[in-house]
Amino acid sequence: MLIQCRVNKIKVVELFAGVGGFRIGLEGASDAYETIWNNQWEPSTVHQDASLVYRARFGSKGHSNQDINIVPTKDIPDHDLLVGGFPCQDYSVASTLSRSGGIEGKKGVLWWQIYRILDEKGDNRPNYIFFENVDRLLGSPAKQRGRDFAIILASLSDLGYTVEWRVINAADYGMPQRRRRTYIVGYRDGSVVDGKIDELDKWVLYDGVMAKAFPFEGKEGTASEFNIEGTIREVSDGFNKGHKDSPFGDAGIMRSRYVYSIDTTPVYEGTTMTLGGNLVDEELVPEEFFIPENEVAKWEYEKGAKKIERTSKEGYKYIFSEGGMAFPDYLDRPSRTIITGEGGSAASRFKHVVLTPSGRYRRLIPIELERLNMFPDNHTLHPNVSDGRRASLMGNALVCGVVQNIGKSLYRFIYEKEPVSTRPIDMKRDAQPRLSFDLFADIDSELKVNAPKKQFKLEKAKNLLIGFVKPDNTEYFLDGSQTKTYYTGKTKLFPSTIALNKLYYFMPYIKGRGVRDLYLIRVARIGSKAEVHKDCDDKDPRLVFDLEFLQSLPEYVPVRLNMFNTYCDTTLGRIMEELNLPTDCHMQCL
Repeated sequence: MLIQCRVNKIKVVELFAGVGGFRIGLEGASDAYETIWNNQWEPSTVHQDASLVYRARFGSKGHSNQDINIVPTKDIPDHDLLVGGFPCQDYSVASTLSRSGGIEGKKGVLWWQIYRILDEKGDNRPNYIFFENVDRLLGSPAKQRGRDFAIILASLSDLGYTVEWRVINAADYGMPQRRRRTYIVGYRDGSVVDGKIDELDKWVLYDGVMAKAFPFEGKEGTASEFNIEGTIREVSDGFNKGHKDSPFGDAGIMRSRYVYSIDTTPVYEGTTMTLGGNLVDEELVPEEFFIPENEVAKWEYEKGAKKIERTSKEGYKYIFSEGGMAFPDYLDRPSRTIITGEGGSAASRFKHVVLTPSGRYRRLIPIELERLNMFPDNHTLHPNVSDGRRASLMGNALVCGVVQNIGKSLYRFIYEKEPVSTRPIDMKRDAQPRLSFDLFADIDSELKVNAPKKQFKLEKAKNLLIGFVKPDNTEYFLDGSQTKTYYTGKTKLFPSTIALNKLYYFMPYIKGRGVRDLYLIRVARIGSKAEVHKDCDDKDPRLVFDLEFLQSLPEYVPVRLNMFNTYCDTTLGRIMEELNLPTDCHMQCL
């Protein structure tokens, strides 16, 4: 008997959860995704940094910080979707169990824990699976190309899943980091999505979950079709033996051990996020992230091209060579891949270095690394987690935007309607993250960061948002109090073109008067109209800005901006020009 997803609810279990990239992406895709249980365990370490961060952000309920090898399947609740970014290891089979269909992989290889859970769930195994791994998975190991992926596909097929995959570079689809990863989505026999798969090639190329999420064109002459034959042990021992290349292309599908695959050329016509667009202001960067002038030469050497004579263990001399890397990193394009060694001040070939407007070189701070993976600002901030470990956590993480797109597409296939989320990832840039440090209870306590400066300097280049004040809210914005809450229309109607993470200032537009008051946007979040009007029964989710009054013009001035859905995205300097204010004009405090 199959588990049917509840109406508009998809119960999720997250394995190898890290700091919650899958959870963030799925919650950003639809409110239907509900993570009910998760597991994060770092072997061979006492300090469980990822688990600390996960619990601080999402609470302890349903969180497991145990070695998954010893967690009984009965302790994992039944669910609709199993997700996880499992480690890339040697997936070869150590032995075959006597029981029918049972297999046992090498000890400590975590793929076999996924298999174990799915197998032991039996009739209650989830309808859908969604995994992430490195791009080289399709060609591993070097001596038997594609064997590891064939083992995974064959074992999932034997458990009753049709499986499709894509190798996706996030930057090819407008995201801010060049990060190539393999994404795997599976559909249990008899599930809603499985019933929609007809011709395998068309599903991969045009019609399927992955194709709709990330369109592409197939490369001519790269399509292949074949069967994965034999027992899992036989696949492990003999698949593709003697061949130099893997038979698996960048995109493909497997049903009943039959495989269709093809290499891809991405198709994308949207905007592109860049490294420079995700940097904080230079004045907010701690001094320790700047490279001392006398150490710049070390960094230039590490980044430069090299030819070095070395001696092997056997005594043979050889020339080691490597090409040069950009120094500093380009700001007008997506960043290079973040690696686990990104943290620390020592000169390194692989760490990112940017040139600031003042002419100084610096490393990236944790909040910028989070942005390049499309995590919320300060997601990994925790009093017991160092900046170096925060960088390492991002090196192990995935790009949440990829998960969000696939999650949206999967939802559409399950329910045949558009997903709605009150937590899209582009709304999660929070200047005041709220972290619970009572890690074994769900009692909230707050850690406030980025507090406004006592002497606040107005900056003309900062983005400003003008918001239309509705008649029932006019008096509220005229009462002279220092803090305000501004609510928008319902979330699904809010213009998606506005980059919330870039907004800095806010000016309310009063009908018949214009604009006067300038506020700092402290937090952009989801709230309701009832927060302002306590007697209001309207609890529909709306985008809400928490505002702090800064300064005001001497009087109200009308504006002639092209208002779109009552909003306009501009800069403080532009609004000053629009209002015909002299360049040396200073806004005056009330």
